Amino acid sequence: MSAELMIIFIALGAFVGMMAGLLGIGGGGILVPILTSIFIYQQFPLQQVVHVALGTSMACIMVTSFSSMRTHHANGGVIWSLVKVMAPAIIIGTFAATFLAAQLSSKALAVLFAIFMAYVASQMFRSKPLQASSAQASKLELSLVAAFIGAISALVSIGGGSLSVPYLTWRNLDIRKAIGTSAALGFPIAVTGTLGYVINGIHSDINLPNTIGFVYWPAVLLVVVPSYFTAKFGAGLTQTLPVSTLKRIFGVLLLLLSIKMLLSVY
Repeated sequence: MSAELMIIFIALGAFVGMMAGLLGIGGGGILVPILTSIFIYQQFPLQQVVHVALGTSMACIMVTSFSSMRTHHANGGVIWSLVKVMAPAIIIGTFAATFLAAQLSSKALAVLFAIFMAYVASQMFRSKPLQASSAQASKLELSLVAAFIGAISALVSIGGGSLSVPYLTWRNLDIRKAIGTSAALGFPIAVTGTLGYVINGIHSDINLPNTIGFVYWPAVLLVVVPSYFTAKFGAGLTQTLPVSTLKRIFGVLLLLLSIKMLLSVY
């Protein structure tokens, strides 16, 4: 790997970490399209380039989600009874979806990613929260929703917060508890998703240096280390910067990155 690429990966990790700390979002929306462009530049096989971007992004999220889970647990923000009900289904949904992703083409995965990021961007512009439901969720409902969240998270390589937080708040959970519980659910998503992409990549006989399955480990290391530190810095800026305005700007950025990804793959 050249020194220029190393600097790019480090800068990407620093930016992702700061945005995660500042806006409370995972890094998949930024990582996947940028990693796709970098891997195309490195001449990775075009038919598998998005798969490697998804797997590598998921491995990066694995480390940051664990840190986030610990922080929210220390602050008493995790409803572990909900996590225990939802985690098994979320693991099944995540793992199964990695097998589906392995069968899809890079073009199809790029389209799925762009559609989902358009949804995420629309949420950045939402000013009113969803009307809370008065009914209590059954274990069956929680399991079905968790499996769906896990599956979508694996297909677009996210920690699931953009789906689980709105759902939990709709189910009348306090927003802080919803964010903390979502963070706890994000860790099994990341671990299971990483494992699934490693296994499916090994079975696909992908032959790339420093890659196990669909995970390019040098990028994981170079992205994770700076993001760990800048996430704390970003969290500290939430009291001084206009977060609502930044979310709208970030929503536009997600759309532009998704369009760039589509253009790169097609």
